[in-house]
Amino acid sequence: MTKLKKIPNFKTEKMERKFWESHDSSEYLDLSKAKRAVLPNLKLSTKTISLRLPEGLLDNIKVEANKRDMPYQSLIKVWLTKEIQESRQL
Repeated sequence: MTKLKKIPNFKTEKMERKFWESHDSSEYLDLSKAKRAVLPNLKLSTKTISLRLPEGLLDNIKVEANKRDMPYQSLIKVWLTKEIQESRQL
């Protein structure tokens, strides 16, 4: 096994971020010994936005959400997430 490099001490988070943007972490960390982190109280950060939609479109979204027995805002998030994931796979 290759000897791992020593992780430098960083004076600021900005310096650390810059370092990891240009270095391969596999040269510094033995990922075979990594353990899954469990953060049970972590809440996803969300931001409220205002979005203007044509009334007919919003009505159609509400009908689709009702078919799935879910709030229409949640359905919009599901659709947006799916679209973004699919577009990134191209």
